[in-house]
Amino acid sequence: MITLQHCKTGIAIAAMFAASGAFAAAGNQTDHNAAKDRIGAEYKADKAACDAYNGNKKDICVAQAKSKETVAKAEAQFNYTGKPADSNKIAVAKADGDYAVAKEMCDDKGGNDKDVCKTEAKSTHTKAVADAKMNKKIGEARKDAAEDKRDADYKLATEKCDALAGDTKAACVGAAKAKFNKS
Repeated sequence: MITLQHCKTGIAIAAMFAASGAFAAAGNQTDHNAAKDRIGAEYKADKAACDAYNGNKKDICVAQAKSKETVAKAEAQFNYTGKPADSNKIAVAKADGDYAVAKEMCDDKGGNDKDVCKTEAKSTHTKAVADAKMNKKIGEARKDAAEDKRDADYKLATEKCDALAGDTKAACVGAAKAKFNKS
């Protein structure tokens, strides 16, 4: 029987593989297209494997296959662009996939158990999306803080240059601009 824990374990394993390449530089278009083709082929194979099931087990299997595809596409996009926003999309895709699978699993239940299951799935999804948003904001805050620190260091360096004159001052300012990536 497919359980929510199996889904979470599979997604956690996929996340570890994604994280191993998560800090690589942005990829090229050829690699990105190949990844998309591979993801599409894996999805078709995973979905075809679901034909072995009937009823809700098949629905759960299809939801898992779709979730896996969506997360893989988000990871491929991040590996291609390297953008923090695309990294955030991975977390949202995982949350959405987990939610879709959990809702399908709730269909096996009845009455209040089913209602509780769906409410729990929605609650877990809401928290995961909120965490993704928080991590995005933390990342943006870190970026802003790093820029503020760099600007402060640049101001200090150019202030020190003011004590110099002529070519020495120009060289000092030029070095500060180069060091702190200012134009």
